[in-house]
Amino acid sequence: MDLFSLPRLGVVVPPENPTAEPEFNQLLGSRLNVYASRFPVTPGKSLRDMLETYNRVLPEAVGAFGGMELGAAVVACSASHYLLGPEGDRALCEELSVRAGFPVRSSTQATLAVCAALGVTRLTLVSPYQPWLTDTSRAFWERAGLTVDGVVMVPAARHPGRRDHYDPYRVTTRAIRERMGEHRLPDGSALLFTGTGMGTLDALTELAREDASRPLLSSNLASAWWARRTVGHGSGDAHPLLRRLDDQAV
Repeated sequence: MDLFSLPRLGVVVPPENPTAEPEFNQLLGSRLNVYASRFPVTPGKSLRDMLETYNRVLPEAVGAFGGMELGAAVVACSASHYLLGPEGDRALCEELSVRAGFPVRSSTQATLAVCAALGVTRLTLVSPYQPWLTDTSRAFWERAGLTVDGVVMVPAARHPGRRDHYDPYRVTTRAIRERMGEHRLPDGSALLFTGTGMGTLDALTELAREDASRPLLSSNLASAWWARRTVGHGSGDAHPLLRRLDDQAV
C-alpha cells in the first residue's frame, strides 16, 4: 500500500507528553498515518490554569493542521476535558467538528464510545493524577452515568511519611503493576487507565494475558479504537489490544 494513500488522523497533544504519538503509532500500525499538533507551552501556570488554557486554545490547536485533509482528529488530553464535564466536553467536540469539517473527539468522548460499545457500566480507575484531579476524573465518569467502583492511585514516586509525587509522564510499567497488585479488583468492573501521558501498553498486555474477560481501557487505546472505526477499519493487522476490544463489543 502506498504510504501516503492511508487515512490521516490528527492528534492534539500537550507539549511535554512523550507517550501519545508512540502509543497511537504502535496501536494503529499501518492502518493510519498519525499527525500531531501540540498545545502551547504554559510556563509559570498552575496545573489547573494550564488545563484551562488548553481548553481555551483548542480551536487554534486543531486549526494548526491547516489545509491538511484529515479523516478525524483526537484531543489526546483527558485532564483538560474532565474540567468541562461530560456535557461541556461533548458540546466542545461537536463545535470543533463543525468548524474543522471532520470528526473531532476528545479521549474522554472516545472512552465513552468504547464503554457504550462494550456495554460497560462500571469502572475501576487507574490514575497517575494528583488527588484533586483524580477526584475530578471520577466525578466526570459518574456524571456520564458510569459507576466508579474504586481508584488505584499510581504516583511516579512514593515517599513514606511524605506526600507522593504525581507525574503521569514518569510512571513506569513496574509501578503500575506494583500498585495493581495491592488492590483486589471488583468482579465485573472494567479497568480504565486514565490520561494520555501514562504509558500503559505493556501493563495492559500483561493484564490481558491474566484476565481474558475483563474490559481493559486506556485513554490512548480508546482513542485509537474510535479513530480506526471512524477513518479506517478492519482488524487484520490491528494491535492485539484493539482486536480484544472488537471481540468484546456487544
